[in-house]
Amino acid sequence: MTIDDELSGVQKAAILLISLGPEKSANVFKHLKEDEIETLTLEIANTRNVPPDIKEKVLEEFYEICLAQQYIAEGGIGYAKELLDKALGEEKAKDVIGRLTASLQVRPFEFVRKADPSQLLNFIQEEHPQTIALILAYLPSAQAAAVVGSLPLEKQADVAKRIALMDRTSPDVIKEVEKVLEKKLASLVNQDYTIVGGVDAIVSILNTVDRSTEKHIMETLEIEEPELADEIRRKMFVFEDILMLDNRAIQTVLRDVDNNELAIALKNANEDVQNIIFNNLSSRLAAMIKEDMEYMGPVRLKDVEEAQQKIVNIIRRLEDTGEIVISRGGGDDIIV
Repeated sequence: MTIDDELSGVQKAAILLISLGPEKSANVFKHLKEDEIETLTLEIANTRNVPPDIKEKVLEEFYEICLAQQYIAEGGIGYAKELLDKALGEEKAKDVIGRLTASLQVRPFEFVRKADPSQLLNFIQEEHPQTIALILAYLPSAQAAAVVGSLPLEKQADVAKRIALMDRTSPDVIKEVEKVLEKKLASLVNQDYTIVGGVDAIVSILNTVDRSTEKHIMETLEIEEPELADEIRRKMFVFEDILMLDNRAIQTVLRDVDNNELAIALKNANEDVQNIIFNNLSSRLAAMIKEDMEYMGPVRLKDVEEAQQKIVNIIRRLEDTGEIVISRGGGDDIIV
């Protein structure tokens, strides 16, 4: 049985990232899409003990693919196969090249698929109808439909007709149109990559998974990357997220909060947050805190944020001890 029979691509990717360690894996995450980050994070969280031989096979496969890609970049498929024959043997080289070239068979205009239809429209609507038709013919139907529906009325039918009548297009023409369009979209595509990944992305994931998965990931990060763990923890539950708590939980939290700290924390809070907190205080205490807020005058933003963070820390502590429950996307919301 080969490693391909034993593991899926996602499982192999998770094992590879675990083996690389958090710092290198974090750099990999920066170049992935949000749904890919979520899938890999959950797979990593669910990966327990990896047998040494499996880990070795995954790392070996990764090395072979990297080696092949380097050779292809240097001199093409033929050159890569020649060098891999010498390095890995003919049979192994054939397998690696076959696996890699299969993944290299990219449909034309693949780079456009990551663009939002409305943004894509801005780049192509002034092109000739035949060029628009060529591009749309290679896109997923939903993406192409969104673009067609937003074209000027006089162009919609013309583009649709050209798509319907399209038969074969010269590869040279396709490459030329791709080249021009890719240049136009370069800034858009690059922007897409810069906003994906990083701490905010993993915080979004951890705020959604069940509590046990979150604890497993955070406990691991606290050992291996304590500074990163602290940064994630600070962002995982912000003060405004108190709206996620039910009234009983808010009342439990407020019993542990100093009244002066609460007044400072609410100084810069939005109306919804202020209302839900005041509604869970006695009318006398709510009036007193409102009065304190009115008479304390201007407060440094730093002091407000520190007061809010103290309350967030109380919320996290109460959740850890099981005294309150934060509404999540995972199984913690099930009441039995």
